[in-house]
Amino acid sequence: MRVEIWSDIACPWCYVGKARFDKALAAFPHRDAVEVVHRSFELDPGRAKDDIQPVVPMLTEKYGMSEAQAQAGEKSLGTQAAAEGLEYRTEGRDHGSTFDMHRLLHLARERGRQDELLQILYTANFAEERSVFGDDERLVELAVSAGLDEGDARTVLADPAAYADDVRADEREAAGLGANGVPFFVLDRRYGVSGAQPAEVFTQALEQAWASHSP
Repeated sequence: MRVEIWSDIACPWCYVGKARFDKALAAFPHRDAVEVVHRSFELDPGRAKDDIQPVVPMLTEKYGMSEAQAQAGEKSLGTQAAAEGLEYRTEGRDHGSTFDMHRLLHLARERGRQDELLQILYTANFAEERSVFGDDERLVELAVSAGLDEGDARTVLADPAAYADDVRADEREAAGLGANGVPFFVLDRRYGVSGAQPAEVFTQALEQAWASHSP
């Protein structure tokens, strides 16, 4: 059975949602028969690589909230992340284009290291001080730590066309499925789950999809 997850590295709910889904999958009796594929989705498609800004000002500009509301939202996310055993920096993070990261994730899928790279990118973005945006050397380091070949990662980053069509194809497919936000989970192309739901919801979805999938 296949589970496809549309997400973005800049999406905090995707970070939390992955942890909750992983918890449900780890306890699922048929977990070894479940293939998880991560699909690309950009919250800011078309954002320039050098267009980097702090998270709070970005939130106030994009969503029209006050600085106090944005800061409160970040603190709330920090609390929810901590409940899932995740580190989350509520201040001082950057926001920028994730297109290159998605291209590397497609490389990682071909090499069988996609889930490892995604988790490393999430942790780097949400828990570590050094920004993941606009810095190819940083992305190469993270790719290597996920088990990818350094030369392969550098080749992809040096060629803006590498895996670009794959990223865009994922995004078109998301639109075709009616997903206008992430995280978005599709189980066996039968059931959809939107948002960072509690692990119990993912457990129910896995059980339902498996019951329909199995002979």
